[in-house]
Amino acid sequence: MSENHPQIAPPAKRRTPLLVGIAVLAIIAVVGGFLWSRGGDDAGAASGEEREKVVLGTVGASDPYWQVLVDAAADEGIDLEVKDFADYTQPNPALSEGELDINQFQHLVYLAEYNVANDDDIVPLGSTAIYPLGLYSTEVDSVEEIQDGDTVVVPDDDSNQARALLILQSAGLITLTDGGSIYSTLADIDESASKVQVKAIKADLTPTSLPDVAAAVINNDFVEKAGLSFEDALATDDVEDPNALPYVNVFAVRAEDRDDPTLLKLVEIYQETQAVLDGVQDVSGGTAELVKVPQDELQASLDDVEADTAAQK
Repeated sequence: MSENHPQIAPPAKRRTPLLVGIAVLAIIAVVGGFLWSRGGDDAGAASGEEREKVVLGTVGASDPYWQVLVDAAADEGIDLEVKDFADYTQPNPALSEGELDINQFQHLVYLAEYNVANDDDIVPLGSTAIYPLGLYSTEVDSVEEIQDGDTVVVPDDDSNQARALLILQSAGLITLTDGGSIYSTLADIDESASKVQVKAIKADLTPTSLPDVAAAVINNDFVEKAGLSFEDALATDDVEDPNALPYVNVFAVRAEDRDDPTLLKLVEIYQETQAVLDGVQDVSGGTAELVKVPQDELQASLDDVEADTAAQK
């Protein structure tokens, strides 16, 4: 921000009250501008308190713990605005285009695939949790009850689709020709050796598909919103597996903001505020594996997955 110095008029023998008033207002305006960095409310500016405004994007901003984070951030001088997005395809472009300062909705595999596909360089700033992915049904009570030829749906985004297929393989419902990896697709299903037919649809539509299919792999975000219970999952993946690191959810920022002190402080507030962590667990039905992975380890994992993803392309 550049300074604009008002021109100083030659000394005058008399100054009218109006001119004095204008000068005072100008000084207040200039000083007030320096007390504000990203933005904030009038009360903060009037008190002379230096505050930062941060806009964060997520999917599921109605979850109660976000308001807890907003309040905790305010106590630390950060005015946090949480912006809600309808699906996973929106927060990364919004971040790249400057509509957001930071987002939190994705794991490293999803971020890697986005970066490679869009020639972008969004980076992880801090970790939140690993959420298990589950197979749900309103038609059967166990995997064993699923019949030959039944249809099972999975999310259609590449990262969650591969993860879902690994769950189906572990449950004995399909066989993957490549043995299964974070890059598996529907094309890798050996249909002759598989019990079910698999269809991919948008992640937010998987819960509504349940009346029409035998089962669906549903992202953690949508389970309770669909009136389901986490305890009713027929099968899940193992968050304790060391290979699960690429599926840790992260705060993400533009590369130039990786060292931004305000954004780093926001991540710290999230990770250190027990009421926020309790809220995350409540929303996940106690299934979230809360983790604090150093930023350099997150970046190293992202780099590895991006390299593998580029090679796959």
